[in-house]
Parts: sequence; C-alpha cells; structure tokens
Amino acid sequence: MMIRDAARDDAAAIVAIYNYFIVNTPITFEEQALTEGDMTQRIADVQDGHLPWIVAEFDGVVVGYAYATKWRVRNAYRYSVESTVYLAPSSVGHGTGRLLYTALIKRLSGQGYHVVIGGIALPNAASVALHEALGFQKVAEFKDVGFKFGRWVDVGYWQLMLSELQTRPLE
Repeated sequence: MMIRDAARDDAAAIVAIYNYFIVNTPITFEEQALTEGDMTQRIADVQDGHLPWIVAEFDGVVVGYAYATKWRVRNAYRYSVESTVYLAPSSVGHGTGRLLYTALIKRLSGQGYHVVIGGIALPNAASVALHEALGFQKVAEFKDVGFKFGRWVDVGYWQLMLSELQTRPLE
C-alpha cells in the first residue's frame, strides 16, 4: 500500500469510488454522479488552496482517497478544516481508511491546523468507529438535515484537536 499525493490523472479512479456512494448510499448528499472533469476540478481546487488530497494505491490501483477543505470561508476559521475519506467498497475493512486518515491528519498537523472536523451521515458505524479510533470526539448531531432516497438523514460531527497530538501521537 502506498499513500501519495493525488494527481489529476487519478480523477477517473477517484470519481469511480465516489460515484458508487452517490448512486448507492446516503453517505454523501450529492445526488447526481460526477464526471471525471468535475473531479479533476475538485482535486485542483483543494490542492490549489494548499490543502492535502491524498490517495491510497494498491498494486498500482487507487483504492481510496482523503482530503481536507476549509471548514468555513470566514478568516477566523482559517485553522479549522473538514476532512473527507472514501474507500472503494472492496477495500473496506483492511486498514486502508486508518492509513489514509492518519496520513491526512499528520499532514494537517504539520501545516499548522488546529482542528479537524469530520461530518458523518448517520447511521454509519464504520465511519464512526474509524473517527473515534483516531481520537475524534462527537461534538454535534443534526436531525433530518439531509433528504436522500426518500428518507431524512441525520449528520453527526466529530472533531480532533490537533494540538492534542503533541501529547498523544497517532499510532
């Protein structure tokens, strides 16, 4: 397994992973599949904003990705980011998510960010377990804020204080 910066050439593999979740799950609130061009632009936007977008590659195939975006646009939020991690369904349960997330968190900590926030459409036991295993704590839950596949979906928010990593490093 190799963790590396995403390249714009990875857009096809990344969009294939993401579109699975758009079409088949309420995990993302997007409802229309994206194009490779859409994803190429998203990767460029994140990286042009000096934030990390990384991929996990196994035997030359991208099997997952993680990135961070600004939490909000107001300048006072400049030390807070929101994280995102997606894995190809065949890669779930093999430790890939933990490797990706750990690499992302270390990168963000090294860039001087103070807090990482993860939003999770609920229920999603696997994502909750991943966040909590990495030290995230649940700080909020919003009821019925999304509507997809004919039902209301809750969203929970978990946060990790990066300053705590100085006394409790990630494993």
